[in-house]
Amino acid sequence: MATKLRLQRRGRKNYPFYQIIVADSRAPRDGKYIERIGSYNPNTHPATITLDFDRALYWLQTGAQPTDTVRNILSDEGVLLKKHLLGGVAKGAFDEAEAEKRFEAWKNSKSQLTQKLIEKDDEKKRTEAKARLDAEKEVNKTRAEALAKMRAEEEAANAPAPVEEEVPAVEETVEVAEPAIEETVEAKAEETPADADEAEGTPVEVKEATAKEEEAPVPVKEEEAPEVKEEPKAEVSSEEASEEKPE
Repeated sequence: MATKLRLQRRGRKNYPFYQIIVADSRAPRDGKYIERIGSYNPNTHPATITLDFDRALYWLQTGAQPTDTVRNILSDEGVLLKKHLLGGVAKGAFDEAEAEKRFEAWKNSKSQLTQKLIEKDDEKKRTEAKARLDAEKEVNKTRAEALAKMRAEEEAANAPAPVEEEVPAVEETVEVAEPAIEETVEAKAEETPADADEAEGTPVEVKEATAKEEEAPVPVKEEEAPEVKEEPKAEVSSEEASEEKPE
């Protein structure tokens, strides 16, 4: 029976992962299998691989044929290199200790390369996260500036008109009016010098007049006699006269 090392699909839509199985070459892809020796998840970077190293090496030595994808996986894990080194030991090219030494050297270099790849991916993720954070900060800053500007415009629109702007106009009017008042006062002072002299003499005359008024006796008002209403006498006399006439 021809056996193959191949992948069996699992997972869900748009997120597949695979099982590494040993199956009959005539069996369908997702049908029965002989043994499961590992798994492969390509959704991570680097891809996550779990493998039973000894069982994979055993099936390779017994003649199982891997598919292209499984061959690449076995090469990355060192199964093919181990098979090659064991073939050299069987031929007598070197001993088993030398084979193990070479395999460990390759494994260390492989692990260092994988670690560098992981660090590179982590650094890339950090730079992307920092770039996203900086972009978000810039957006927040522009939004804050726009909001502050809008609030300032609203406060300026709702603020009452300043009173200090009207004060200079009032001062100008006062300054303009003062020279006019001074001119009128000077004109009046020039036109009426004689009136001022007459005004100086008036206080003496006013004092004399007030003194005479104080010396003069105060007239006493006579009491008004009550008015007596006179009755009409003419009518009474006419009646008496008619009575006195002889018949």
